[in-house]
Amino acid sequence: MIAFEVNDMTCGHCVSAITQAVKRADPAAKVSVDLATRRVEIHASAADGAALQAAIQGAGYSPRSAPPASRAGPQRASGGCCCSR
Repeated sequence: MIAFEVNDMTCGHCVSAITQAVKRADPAAKVSVDLATRRVEIHASAADGAALQAAIQGAGYSPRSAPPASRAGPQRASGGCCCSR
């Protein structure tokens, strides 16, 4: 599993854009996005972490490698919507 923290992901449109970018890089990948924690987890089938990170960056976002998920509860994200930029 490859995980990223994407702090500039703020709304459903962002989730969709990131999911589509990952699917273009690796069509068989399983993508899980938690908007509340701004976390993207990918079970890749063909692409590596660098390719997936580049795909998310190409969609206009700033992914950072993230450690494996902890057992702690979700954190609240703050900020506005990308659509209001």
